[in-house]
Amino acid sequence: MQMSIIDQRQGGKGLKKELYIFGGLFLFLALGMHFKEWIDHPVKHAIELPNAGAYGIGAIHPIVFTVALYLVVLVVRMIVRPFTGKTK
Repeated sequence: MQMSIIDQRQGGKGLKKELYIFGGLFLFLALGMHFKEWIDHPVKHAIELPNAGAYGIGAIHPIVFTVALYLVVLVVRMIVRPFTGKTK
């Protein structure tokens, strides 16, 4: 039987863990990449989000980059999991 990262037998705990990981990555990227803007002028920075020009993605670029990094982290976790001895 193949185990997934989000195990159905955990109830809602597996999904909650993944959402915490995603949210943590989102905050890490948002604050890490735009720290100066968030400290100097956070409201103006948030208001200008629809006009953001990150690779032509626009306002959804934070979500796109977070999903991309989350998928990388997910693949690494799936590769490392068999070597840690954890089955759940």
